[in-house]
Amino acid sequence: MNRFIRLTTGQALVRFMARQYVERNGKENRFIEGIWAIFGHGNVAGLGQGIVEFGASEGLRFFRPQNEQAMVHIAAAFARHRNRLSTFACTTSIGPGATNMITGAAAATVNRLPVLLLPSDYFANRVPDPVLQQLEHPLERDVSVSDAFRPVSRLFDRISRPEQLLSSLPEAFRVLTDPSETGAVTLTLPEDVQAEAFEYPIEFFEKRIWHVRRPLPEPELLGRVVELLKSADRPMIISGGGAIYSDAAKELKEFADSFRIPVTETQAGKGVIPWNHPMNAGPIGSNGSTAANKLGREADLNLAIGTRLSDFTTASKSGFQNPAVRFCRDQCRADGRAQTFGVADCGQMPGEHSRP
Repeated sequence: MNRFIRLTTGQALVRFMARQYVERNGKENRFIEGIWAIFGHGNVAGLGQGIVEFGASEGLRFFRPQNEQAMVHIAAAFARHRNRLSTFACTTSIGPGATNMITGAAAATVNRLPVLLLPSDYFANRVPDPVLQQLEHPLERDVSVSDAFRPVSRLFDRISRPEQLLSSLPEAFRVLTDPSETGAVTLTLPEDVQAEAFEYPIEFFEKRIWHVRRPLPEPELLGRVVELLKSADRPMIISGGGAIYSDAAKELKEFADSFRIPVTETQAGKGVIPWNHPMNAGPIGSNGSTAANKLGREADLNLAIGTRLSDFTTASKSGFQNPAVRFCRDQCRADGRAQTFGVADCGQMPGEHSRP
């Protein structure tokens, strides 16, 4: 029995995307809801053919926008609305059409919102060189303007051979579905490679379900938080986007109601509890409200839930003025990225606040 199927890179990419699902709390749904595409000579004959032949039959919706940057913003907004459990793929032609997506990629990455970007790239064989709207570095023949996506992407890869999809696509979706690493994932697609065929294993296109992690905090750490809460006179909660994305809004509201602890919001955490809730003190930080920032100055214990305590969104470098202030925050990596949605790292934060 033949366990392989011959597909072009474009066809294989579309079929793989259509069969990726996510699961959390026993609920399962398709991860890539559809494709936003502006076609040109760089992607119409390769990926475009794959979308026509496999998109509709695989259940992927297709949308034709008028602006490349806008379609990435739409995909990121959709991902945020769906609590990062669904998103869209976006494809453009080569050159200026591709670079129009960079701003959207940066916004998605800085806000930890998953979007899959598929810009076209120069011919891998370099025979038709240069081509219409192709842009490359004049001194480095292996660098094109698509490399500008590197610093604004959580993962970047150039698919220079069809078989590279076998390792690149699973890694791309691992990053897209990871709560702490997610952001813009960019796979640049050379024009010729999009239309090159390869014998792919049939198993590669079987339905895959990616489990979205929700790690529980360690009991010992919860015990430390309880002891700090018992000794606090002016506790406060700083709620970030993680509280929303992990579906913790109901539990947060019940916690605030039970213990009468005011809740402040970062920009990503806006709306985690109703705006008119009696314990909602509003936004905190550089663009925060007077009430929330006053609470921050006086608080002696901050429970930071689902936030990295970045300075702009929480004024963490200057806003917390109580000399006895202590923090309980989500466990973070050394580079400041949120790693889990548990509770950890309890204690004072030297250098994170200033004295009056």
